[in-house]
Amino acid sequence: MSEISDAMKRVIRNTAKKLKGAQKREFIAEVTLELLDGNARKAEREFGWGRETVRKGIRELATSIRCIDNYSARGNKRTEEKFPELGEDIRAIMGADGQLDPVFQMYFSQGKVTARALRQILINAFGYTDDQLPNDNTIANILSRLGYRIGAVWQMDKKK
Repeated sequence: MSEISDAMKRVIRNTAKKLKGAQKREFIAEVTLELLDGNARKAEREFGWGRETVRKGIRELATSIRCIDNYSARGNKRTEEKFPELGEDIRAIMGADGQLDPVFQMYFSQGKVTARALRQILINAFGYTDDQLPNDNTIANILSRLGYRIGAVWQMDKKK
């Protein structure tokens, strides 16, 4: 292996950054095989690429089989997916016939709904603790995803 100049390293890094997925792994594998004798550890040290990515690229290049990236499994899941019972309880409170509790008292007077009020009902009526529930903004997002419109409750000054 001959010494790679800093300018060449910069060009190779920039080229790799512009590529995505299998194309990037193929480029990384070719550079590693040609310039670094196929050594993933050297590729990590010289270019900052992950060893597993380099190995995966070399395997893909050798077998001509491309691995499919599972991007949809990344990131946080929605709160309703993590806690399905929370979504059901919110639907029970907000549903057309579900705005009454078991003793037929309205949860919301005149249909005015706020995320904070809904959160308080979940704590009082459904037995959730404060730590179990997401914050008010997240509850507002859940309501929006479920198709319920919420807004600020306007308080009017009394006329004298």
